[in-house]
Amino acid sequence: MKFKFNIFFASFLALAGCTRLDYKDNSAISPENVWTNKTMITAYVNDIQGGMMPGWPVNANGTDEGMNSPKDMGPYTRGQISIENSGYGLNYSNIDKINFFLQQVETVPAKVLNDGEKKGLTGQVLFWRAWDYWAKVKEVGGVPLILKPQDVSNFESLLVSRNSTTDCVNQILADLDLAIQYLPAKWDDSQYGRIDKGAAMAFKGRVLLWFASPLFNPSNNKERWQKAYDANLDAINFLTSNGKGLYQGKYADIWYKERNEEAIMVNQFYFPDHSFNQSSIHPEPFSGGSANNNEAILPLLLAFPKADGSKFVMDLDRLASDPVYNQQMVNDFYMNRDPRFHDVIFCPGTVYPTQDDFVKGQSYWNAWRIEPDPASTSGFRYISLVLNQLSTGVGNSSTEYWQLKGLDRSLTRALLGQASTDWIEIRFAEVMLNLGECANEIDKSADALDVLYKIRKRAGIQPTDGKYGITASSKEEIRQAFMDERFIELAYEGKRWGDLRRWKRFDILNKIKYRSGLHVVLKNQADLNNFDWTADMYNPDIRSKFRFDHIKNMDGDNSYNFNLDLNHWFYPLGKGDLDRNSKLKQNKEWGGDFDPLQ
Repeated sequence: MKFKFNIFFASFLALAGCTRLDYKDNSAISPENVWTNKTMITAYVNDIQGGMMPGWPVNANGTDEGMNSPKDMGPYTRGQISIENSGYGLNYSNIDKINFFLQQVETVPAKVLNDGEKKGLTGQVLFWRAWDYWAKVKEVGGVPLILKPQDVSNFESLLVSRNSTTDCVNQILADLDLAIQYLPAKWDDSQYGRIDKGAAMAFKGRVLLWFASPLFNPSNNKERWQKAYDANLDAINFLTSNGKGLYQGKYADIWYKERNEEAIMVNQFYFPDHSFNQSSIHPEPFSGGSANNNEAILPLLLAFPKADGSKFVMDLDRLASDPVYNQQMVNDFYMNRDPRFHDVIFCPGTVYPTQDDFVKGQSYWNAWRIEPDPASTSGFRYISLVLNQLSTGVGNSSTEYWQLKGLDRSLTRALLGQASTDWIEIRFAEVMLNLGECANEIDKSADALDVLYKIRKRAGIQPTDGKYGITASSKEEIRQAFMDERFIELAYEGKRWGDLRRWKRFDILNKIKYRSGLHVVLKNQADLNNFDWTADMYNPDIRSKFRFDHIKNMDGDNSYNFNLDLNHWFYPLGKGDLDRNSKLKQNKEWGGDFDPLQ
């Protein structure tokens, strides 16, 4: 059973507003009556969580994880920045609902809510206020701190200046500390999915990690790293004592075995009330709508290490000039990888997990053949190979490597809107990585390395030397090892862009420049005549028929490249907010007087 956070409290207020002014309808739901009924108070909190809990991200486009279609690269990524196209808008609708709840719940009598019930609900709401404020602060720095309901009839009182970033972070931590004090260690099974003490502690660790990172801490104040370390260690110890830990089964099953020990903060999806549409991350032939989003590009394809944990290195020049080396790369790419690789990314010539009868259990040959093309500057073009049963091609698909992580494998293309894979916003592995990164920065290198070893051991990497392929020893090397491990362990989980920002490492993207990829190309076109379409690339005879071609720019236009500005790390406030509120100041990076580092 999945606990349902129905979003319906707003309809109560709408109904209450429909009564005639000269007639009192005793059957209508009055806003005042909400606070005399435990069920309705709980519904109010459900409405807050239902509207604020994040869902599955489909946002690899614009990072080194993936892309959508060619030329689908935003102006910010290409270095074309301005207040108009980069401005961040301040929305306080959630804060307003939360502050109203906190004010009203204080007056709720004990006969309606006992002390434990009141604290449990208040703790959840305080968590969500911290969550909302942090969402703002990590983007622009300090924002106006509104902690009480505002009088909308007094326009001047609504115009509030920005608090410092430090003030905001202190308030966020204060809300989280009180939430941690009020929340239970766990809810009963019927309430699974509510924010509990462990989730609040883990989120506190995440906030402090960000606040200690170069984005907010360019002087590398060690005290911030120590506080972040302490918070994450407290979270790990508490979570472990309450049965949480790394899921010890197959990595892919973290998203399929619901309520497993790794899930800390979860958005439960279920059909029909709270499903989501996964069409966009499917190949076009298997999609009922939009398709081909989050396709992996070369950096992610190469990021996963070999089966023994050593780096997977591909010499692209040699790939093009040495057929023997190219064949070895094809073999190692498919057969000698970190087990997480094939749990995260679909590769050409393997079985695509779908229930569609026309392809169920068969390999999807989205590989390529080459044919002459006099109109092309190269004299040839790539033509995608697809199963004979497919009448459609792959449209705007570009890289041919799709996301598998979290894919609901029980559906046909007609039912992709019914996807029910739970989204784990915070999982134990992330908290461990947060702790390890902090440990390295306060000179606890052994503790930091132990985190990496445990993550890789769970992944199934071979323990050839007890270090699972980790060779780092210095602080700088260990820091890089955490960057590398987060890239693969948290792939497609919406963390990559934030990590690059907080590390102030957009240079990683700029160095890549173009979104490149690998085409799996049939060596001998004559093999098409008697090709075994039921085989797959795990068969060495089949692999021997293919080679890799490196495609330098999947966008097909050299004006589409990573060119991020390295002098703008916080976003500007949107012009609309500045025009409405004369007390707001713009960030210094964007010509204003507000310093987000204060």
